[in-house]
Amino acid sequence: MKGHLRVPAIATGLILLLAACNGGTSESTAPGGAGSPAGDWQGVDDGTELTMWTRAATEARSQALVDAYNESHENQIELRIVPTDDYQTVVGAAAPNNELPDLFSADVVFMPNWTSQGLFTDLTSRIDSLPYIDDVGQAHIVASTWEGAKYGLPFIIDLSVWMYNKALFEEAGLDPEAPPTTLAEFADAARAIQDLDREGVYGTFFGGNCGGCNVFTWWPISWAEGEPIMNEEGTESLNNNDAMKEVYSTFAALWEEGVIHPDSQAEAGPTWIGYFPEGSIGIMPMPASLQGMANENLADEDIGVTPIAGISGGESTFVGGDSIGISKDSENVDQAWNFLAWMLDEEAQVEVVAQGGNVVARTDLAGNEYSSADPRLVIFNEIAGQGETPFALRFGQTYNDPQGPWIPLFRAAVFEGADDATIEELNETITQSLSE
Repeated sequence: MKGHLRVPAIATGLILLLAACNGGTSESTAPGGAGSPAGDWQGVDDGTELTMWTRAATEARSQALVDAYNESHENQIELRIVPTDDYQTVVGAAAPNNELPDLFSADVVFMPNWTSQGLFTDLTSRIDSLPYIDDVGQAHIVASTWEGAKYGLPFIIDLSVWMYNKALFEEAGLDPEAPPTTLAEFADAARAIQDLDREGVYGTFFGGNCGGCNVFTWWPISWAEGEPIMNEEGTESLNNNDAMKEVYSTFAALWEEGVIHPDSQAEAGPTWIGYFPEGSIGIMPMPASLQGMANENLADEDIGVTPIAGISGGESTFVGGDSIGISKDSENVDQAWNFLAWMLDEEAQVEVVAQGGNVVARTDLAGNEYSSADPRLVIFNEIAGQGETPFALRFGQTYNDPQGPWIPLFRAAVFEGADDATIEELNETITQSLSE
């Protein structure tokens, strides 16, 4: 496997490792769905009660899809939203006891581990039967393929961008139509906002104790410079490269100058995207979604979006989000497949996903009426093809686990002024975790 996957046009966040579980269910033996899909490629809609689990980080978009499905189908899905930090534990406890739901999602970077542990049903022939399969972003399917079998499809497409408050930009004398195109310009814009000296207003914010937040939003800076984060096999960390050192030093300086919101230091992930909508942050890395962003504190017209840039220019994004599959324990495979086939059909992708201000999972629908009407959504769709999806079998426990080795590295660099020797030493602990 490669250290990252180049994304052809569209595809997408971040989770932990699961305890070893039973082998997955093959299509030839799947209860309720042996062999090829019953009937046709759409599966069965006969009023079956289905269960689904997703993590809280995707709640708004997951709920919107489930609600739309329930309103238009005889099958009904009961959706359980699991706190993101508890998702590993909940799935890990259910899997060995054959208590997984019919459907469940997983962060795309974690799919290789869960598929290798056999948590999902083999959907190869079903996926290949979809009439629009050639238009579905392949990054999620590739990440959900294990030993030649396909287990998952893209569920929530997530990209990382820089979002900025146009009203604060204008107040600070910055051109709201000319956002930063380098990391240095990002920092200078944050400083300009801080110089407004308004109570409660800060130049920027980041998840200072959140491993997943910072692979999602910092790694694209390195990729934009053409510098990889891991080797081809995903067993060696390159988080000590020159671009990443510049990222560390830039945020360390902003922290020292008081430009970063003080809550950043303790932010472990659950609320990191909640600060920008409050209207008091000038610019910060964010997921590429406008859904639910505008409110009484932040007008829709004041939400600016720009690609994440490198040290000297360029742009990139982390193509993340969640993939979804049918669990090894489901006795309703044909019915569960009905949801998956509908989820990627035009109605759901355009009228639910795109209308909600999110990136669609199909390249042929990228120019839909909703995306084309909003320049910000056009940016989302354009940068998707410039992003990367990292691969490492031990990604979860290395980068997402709060006790893993990635968080100590960037915290030491940003909050403790770690020198190059310390960064090299801490980077080696990441490599050791990846290669165990």
